[in-house]
Amino acid sequence: MKLMVIGGGGREHAIIKSLKKNPEVETIYALPGNGGIGQDAICVPIGAKDIPAMVAFAQEKEIDFAVVAPDDPLVLGAVDALEAVGVPCFGPNRDAAILEGSKVFSKGLMQKYHIPTAKYQVFSAAEEAIAYLKAEDTYPAVIKADGLALGKGVIIAENEQEAIAGVHRIMTEKAFGDSGNQVVIEEFLTGPEVSVLSFTDGKTIIPMVSSMDHKRALDGDQGLNTGGMGTIAPNPFYTEAVAKECMETIFLPTMQAMVQEGRPFKGCLYFGLMLTQKGPRVIEYNCRFGDPETQVVLPLLKSDLLTIMQAVHDERLAEVPVEFSDGAACCVVVASGGYPQKYQSGYPISFGAVDEMENITVFHAGTKLGESGEILTSGGRVLGVTATGGHWQEAKEKAYEAVKQISFTDMFYRKDIGARCK
Repeated sequence: MKLMVIGGGGREHAIIKSLKKNPEVETIYALPGNGGIGQDAICVPIGAKDIPAMVAFAQEKEIDFAVVAPDDPLVLGAVDALEAVGVPCFGPNRDAAILEGSKVFSKGLMQKYHIPTAKYQVFSAAEEAIAYLKAEDTYPAVIKADGLALGKGVIIAENEQEAIAGVHRIMTEKAFGDSGNQVVIEEFLTGPEVSVLSFTDGKTIIPMVSSMDHKRALDGDQGLNTGGMGTIAPNPFYTEAVAKECMETIFLPTMQAMVQEGRPFKGCLYFGLMLTQKGPRVIEYNCRFGDPETQVVLPLLKSDLLTIMQAVHDERLAEVPVEFSDGAACCVVVASGGYPQKYQSGYPISFGAVDEMENITVFHAGTKLGESGEILTSGGRVLGVTATGGHWQEAKEKAYEAVKQISFTDMFYRKDIGARCK
């Protein structure tokens, strides 16, 4: 089989490494891929949002199956365009991807179908949003841009001054473009956060192993929000009782609500949850695999990923096994100094003896090939170093041992990934 994976980050590298395990897979093309992905797939310089070019490439190479991994092409309708020319895909179509593409839509869905989430209001004008914030006078307050904003469209305001500045940044200054034409203002929830990725074909939903993301740049959950500085799986706060409640009150109702709306969701549906004192609440939906959650979830998958993805496409997910190992995984993200703000790139990376270490996988996120074939840094999040083990402590220790083998100029990483796992 000839496969095509859209995207070029650590998530895509994890997906490609899992897909390669299927003996029927002959070739995988990555569009655009990155320096490290090039060791596992053929990288093609086509951007993840260049839908006409990816469709033409898929037809030229007679691609048997495609995986659209990032949010932007999903929301833009990449699956619709590929399916229209006969290329079967894993991923939701444009109608279903709105679950992540519009927070106004997703909050409205949850309200309509009584899916537990934070109370909220939607605003189309900055003056109205500010008037509401002043009237409520409750802080912290959560202000979200409606559309996609590279994971940076959420502002947690500690006081009125920060809230007003946040509204102006999103709605007046258009920091996120048209994504800020509307804002959602939510109550601030507290409790442990849990990420749960799930396979769904619109009829069956199968959650994957839970995980814990670490969003802040610095140790102790300090510093700016990032795309994620590391993950651990399974999440210690996600007990069997919580999982059962989530299935009954959130997972199944969401899948069924999308069917009711005429937008059946087929692909990976990501639930960002907060375990509050009143029970689990949805913070956000994503319409795809999370990053860096994928880098700890897929290494624990015992079943064949391609078989599952094909079953999702064919709406026969209930017929295939989806099994995970009982162990644990830890991913430490190695980043460029200055991330998530300004940083330099183009530095050579030394990997030491990391390749010789057992149960370690290095997923490339922001890397490129230099002129003489060396791997160079090319992004904020550069590598995701994942270790698997029998339990959390073993996985954490192995991951940090592996990170110590790696070096490049201005490299930094958090030292406390998984510290809450005992």
